[in-house]
Amino acid sequence: MKKLLLLISIAAVLSGCASGVKLDDVQVDDRSGGSTSGQSGVNGLNSRNLGAMQGIKTGPVGVEHIIYFDLDSYSVKGEYQSVLEAHSRYLRADRNRRVNLEGHTDERGGSEYNLALGQKRSDAVRRALSALGVPENQMESVSFGKEKPVAQGSDESAYSQNRRAALNYQ
Repeated sequence: MKKLLLLISIAAVLSGCASGVKLDDVQVDDRSGGSTSGQSGVNGLNSRNLGAMQGIKTGPVGVEHIIYFDLDSYSVKGEYQSVLEAHSRYLRADRNRRVNLEGHTDERGGSEYNLALGQKRSDAVRRALSALGVPENQMESVSFGKEKPVAQGSDESAYSQNRRAALNYQ
């Protein structure tokens, strides 16, 4: 009887943590958009200087290394198409290059949910690069969830900078 009550309690707790956001299908928006190169983000940061703050190594010169996402989303926006194309050209030019695709979230939500969402974000970028001809063995996607924020704070300004996938070359 105690085991049954324990199982029911665990099921109730887990169902209370559920979100309406589906994390099963990775969506890649393939509409072509303008380049975001040089676009300033929140607080004057852009992807290149944010990447430098995160210790991102090498990669194509003058190309952003950060893909930003909307709240509870893992869909790659069309505005990042030119960024992904530049990274795919860079990777295809040398089959020995490797990139870690690091998914991140803002602080809202539970740790498990954010790890799963961060993984879906890094997987979405990996699939987009794969669709552009990058071999799977050159990419590894990982999730840090909410554990490595680049912006501190509990407002939309900080949240928007933390919902990202970073391309970190080895």
